Amino acid sequence: MPANEVILTTCPRDCYDACGIAVIKRNGIISRVRGDPNNPVNRGSLCGKCAIAYNGVILDPIQRLKTPLKRVGPKGLGQFQPISWDEAMETIADRLKDIIATTGPEAIVNAHYTGTMSRLAYAFPLRFFNRLGAGEVEPDTICNMAGQVALQYTIGNALDGFDPRTANDAHCIMVWGANPSHSAPHAHNHWLPEAPGKKIVIDPVRHRTAQRADLHLQLFPGSDNALAFSLLHVLREEGMIDEGFIEEHVLGWDEIEPVIRNCPPAWGETATGVPAAKIIEAARIYGSGPSLLWLGQGMQRQPNGGNAIRSCAMLPAATGNFGKPGAGLYYLNMDGGVRGIDDDYVTAPHLRSGEKKSFSHMELAERLEHSTNIQALFCWNINPAASNPEQRRLRNALSREDLFSVVIDLFQTDTADYADILLPAASFLEFDDLVTSYFNLTIAPQVKAQEPIGESLPNQEIFRRLARAMGYEEPELYESDESIIDHLLRGTSYKGGFDGLKQTGTVFITPEPVLQFADLQFPTPSGKIEIASSQAEADGHPRLPQSIADPRPPARRLRLLTPASMWLMNDSFGNDAGIAKQMGTATITLNPQDAAALGLKEGDESEVSNEIGKILLQVRVSEDIPQGVALSPKGRWPKSEHDHANVNVLNPGKKTDMGESTSVHGIEVEVKPVSVVEI
Repeated sequence: MPANEVILTTCPRDCYDACGIAVIKRNGIISRVRGDPNNPVNRGSLCGKCAIAYNGVILDPIQRLKTPLKRVGPKGLGQFQPISWDEAMETIADRLKDIIATTGPEAIVNAHYTGTMSRLAYAFPLRFFNRLGAGEVEPDTICNMAGQVALQYTIGNALDGFDPRTANDAHCIMVWGANPSHSAPHAHNHWLPEAPGKKIVIDPVRHRTAQRADLHLQLFPGSDNALAFSLLHVLREEGMIDEGFIEEHVLGWDEIEPVIRNCPPAWGETATGVPAAKIIEAARIYGSGPSLLWLGQGMQRQPNGGNAIRSCAMLPAATGNFGKPGAGLYYLNMDGGVRGIDDDYVTAPHLRSGEKKSFSHMELAERLEHSTNIQALFCWNINPAASNPEQRRLRNALSREDLFSVVIDLFQTDTADYADILLPAASFLEFDDLVTSYFNLTIAPQVKAQEPIGESLPNQEIFRRLARAMGYEEPELYESDESIIDHLLRGTSYKGGFDGLKQTGTVFITPEPVLQFADLQFPTPSGKIEIASSQAEADGHPRLPQSIADPRPPARRLRLLTPASMWLMNDSFGNDAGIAKQMGTATITLNPQDAAALGLKEGDESEVSNEIGKILLQVRVSEDIPQGVALSPKGRWPKSEHDHANVNVLNPGKKTDMGESTSVHGIEVEVKPVSVVEI
């Protein structure tokens, strides 16, 4: 082994960028993790959070779990003793077999999400759960399911957005309800500034991406629907509607047009708080196209989030912004098919003999309360005791002595403290995999740079061992990582194999930008964009998008937003000392007028409360937050906080209008100075 070695790999976090990484090894030991200078996305830099955590807690053998653990104390206290892998597998298998024999596999539920998003670690465990016949907590209901359902109704596909490379041909890029400066930092630093078109940001918060924009529309949360209709009114009045495109490719314009006619900019200003002049200016810029519309996942985390996405999706439909360079709509680029990757191959749904039973993350606390519902819970790639709603209720449910809990993680998280068996997972630096960005249309290697710490194992190997302990014989359950990676790559345009990809790093699937809906055939029942959706109507939703806005909170209550933190990846890295230093104390940000009315100033301690919980937060004051709104970033580990709670203690778990997804940005709270809180 050379004294100095550089290994190219890829960040698999829940982030738009999927950055290229250079791992520097000296004498066989990782000395530094930095950005790959030749990567076309991040160009040698890492975001602040990963630059700290990948050189900190991810490599820390003290904080990392190193051996299987068995609970020896009450649930929630995190008291464990080490056991062997054989004992762990035998214990889990015996309990699962007993539950299957007495109740059935549906009493076993797996909860997972995006703790890591490399293809195998993210999805291979589902082969085991398909064979088992287990239930599932529907993953995307904690994040973006409302938008997925809405776009399925409208354009037939939520997972194949525009190719970001087509921005070079766009007159306008409209970013609605996303904050790339926190959640896509390299898109913020490179992609947006280098695109020649005008940038419009629509967001309640004047974040760094909004500050850089040519035009920022600072609407009140929950008024996105009304703003979309008002923009469409201006486009119609100024002759910017593409009548020919609508005639050929849009269903329902004649039904929605009378509603749009009654939504002028003055009405829009009243409904949204955005000045009418800015609504007119934004519509003129977008309408002069070609234009790109980025719909952020944050904007659909509201009570009418599905309707908001349907409303916004009318903009490219009305202006003909599909099927040509510089045009399109982006929500996610998650579909492996556009890259030639067979998603079903990884999960093997054919192994399931019956129908999969699933339910929303918004119901997890309630369903866990009763042994008749769930007798065993697996948590992997997720930390619900930090990220889910109804935190107190959930923790009480996780404390059930008759609930058998298995947690797989790199660290002893809040959720891990409730496990009966806690299994140590390997980090992304410790096994090979594939990474596909959900923004750029790329394929990239995740490359093993060191041996797993202690006895930790990749998710894939853990579930191979568990399948063996269950006595399963299906060969799909034991397929090697190498075989799966080779199979997935064979379907793509890249023909260099994994060895070649390891040397190359990130590759784009085509040399030129892919046109979204190039043939203007939409995978809806009619083959057209369906503004009027019979399927939505059949599912109990309005046939048409609605021109509505949420009511403003009553006096002395504020609309709470809990967006992505600059320093956390959801709740990942919450135990890193360097990250904790950067974050400082948990805060709530208020508009100066609200702070003054509540008797609060910068640095004060406040009690933030609603009908289900309360938390103490330090006050920040900023005009970047509109009046009537409060902001507190998500993702902090409750066990690391002085009051053992994070902002999700305020989340009642109410669902969106579509997809049974989270409406976390619809929460209302009261904020009081601690000095006047009743004791």
